[in-house]
Amino acid sequence: MGILVRNKEFYRKVLSIALPLAGQQVITAGVNMMDTIMLGQVSEIALAAANLGTQVHIMFTYISLGTGTGVSTMVARYWGAKDMNSLKKASTLAFRFIVLIGILYTLLVGFFPHGVLRILTNDEVIITEGVKYLNWSVPCYLLLGITTVATCIIRNVGHVRLPLYSSIGAFFINIFFNWVFIFGKLGAPAMGIAGAALGTLISRIFEFAVICGYMFFKDQNLAYRIRDLFGKCSDLLQEFVKITVPSIVSDVLLGLGASLTTAVGGRISQAFMSGNSITAVVQQGIIIFTSAMGQSSQMIIGNTLGEGKRKETQTQACTFMIIAFGLGLVAGALIFVFAPAILAGYNLSAGTYEVSLQLLKAQALMAVIMIPSSVGGKGILRGGGDTRYLMMADVLFLWVVSVPLGYLAGVVWGWSAFIVFIFLKLDHLIKLILFLLRIRSGKWVKKIRGADGREAGGVTP
Repeated sequence: MGILVRNKEFYRKVLSIALPLAGQQVITAGVNMMDTIMLGQVSEIALAAANLGTQVHIMFTYISLGTGTGVSTMVARYWGAKDMNSLKKASTLAFRFIVLIGILYTLLVGFFPHGVLRILTNDEVIITEGVKYLNWSVPCYLLLGITTVATCIIRNVGHVRLPLYSSIGAFFINIFFNWVFIFGKLGAPAMGIAGAALGTLISRIFEFAVICGYMFFKDQNLAYRIRDLFGKCSDLLQEFVKITVPSIVSDVLLGLGASLTTAVGGRISQAFMSGNSITAVVQQGIIIFTSAMGQSSQMIIGNTLGEGKRKETQTQACTFMIIAFGLGLVAGALIFVFAPAILAGYNLSAGTYEVSLQLLKAQALMAVIMIPSSVGGKGILRGGGDTRYLMMADVLFLWVVSVPLGYLAGVVWGWSAFIVFIFLKLDHLIKLILFLLRIRSGKWVKKIRGADGREAGGVTP
């Protein structure tokens, strides 16, 4: 087998999956941006309080995504093997798990909103406003969790465009009801920050109705129905825990680590904080396309393994890594060339401009590493079922290398913003090297057992 897939159908399949995924994430980012713009017209306190409420929301999003992408590893394998019985049971386990966690999270935030927000800030004025946001957001958690898991499942059985269409609809619904309830239009009361949360809740209800309504009542590929939620699935519980729990732990601790790296920047200087907020916008664009490529590689590799074609997956893995390196080079070059133009759109002091320029140049360099690292881990290794190895790499190097070195370089040693950013992202370089070695060894392909006790797809070493 070569190192590059030469079948045009493969690349058409990659694009058919990756482009709708990227489009959906662009829409999601647009929803967050519009919330910020609208609340910014109310007050700075409302904006800050909503941001805190969003942080509470994001943590559950990590749990939901970890569950969804974790079970996707099993679903993709079973779909490739045409093992519909195991596929349904894995889906049932994922739904039961996210409903349980969603209920616990809802109770925690619903009964102790002040305590939850005090973890993030001690400003009582912001906490009071933030509680208004959380009170209306509480029903969102269960809706978000179930919708996210359902979305991940139906993507793996051929429905990659429906989530995009659903997100587009939710985007306009969110904007409309934000306008109505934040500012009190069309006879509605002016609710301020609570109106933003209500608008988000309505859009979540819409997404839930579209995605879950289609999956439970319309879809014929999987033909999963509400009665399947109550079916016996204990024979796959061990496999579910082995594959999915490491994905959840990995995503949650990565999310916490990202928040901690932001906190490190906040202890360096105001100029670094301002510059970091600018690079965060650029990085969001990188994440959108990296995530789309990662999820498409996970799905395709999982399907191919389910078909029992192990040698082909090795070539596919090499191809995805080459594509990822290409994307990294393009992204890095674009950021480097357009860094001055990006900063021209901000009113920055000379000191903040210099720090921001250093951060963007560092980001341009690290994009060449971060993109293939993410695709290799979240896409290829996860698609092969190597979720435990991925979890260890994600958690270990972020918390043991990047965060401590970033803190020392910026807060203790006072090194340049360029070096500090490199140190904060150093875990990606270490992981990239390890992932390349892991992919080359072939050890990333793990056996996944079906409900009948046999290996899905009959993959052999």
